[in-house]
Amino acid sequence: MQNESKAERIARRRKEREDKMKATPGYKVWSVAFTIMYPFVAVFTALFTGLLSVFSTISNAFVWMLSGGKSNEH
Repeated sequence: MQNESKAERIARRRKEREDKMKATPGYKVWSVAFTIMYPFVAVFTALFTGLLSVFSTISNAFVWMLSGGKSNEH
């Protein structure tokens, strides 16, 4: 057995641990689920952000009307 440096030993153990984790059923299920769900999450985020923007605009317009049309900028 060759002498390996501390950094090489740490890297080897980290890779072994990672390979062992990737072989578990849970990792494989999560990987597939994440791949399938990612587009839905991205679209939901975009739609929800747009919806919040619309409600924010409505809220700002409502406040502008209640203030008598005065701008709140200094």
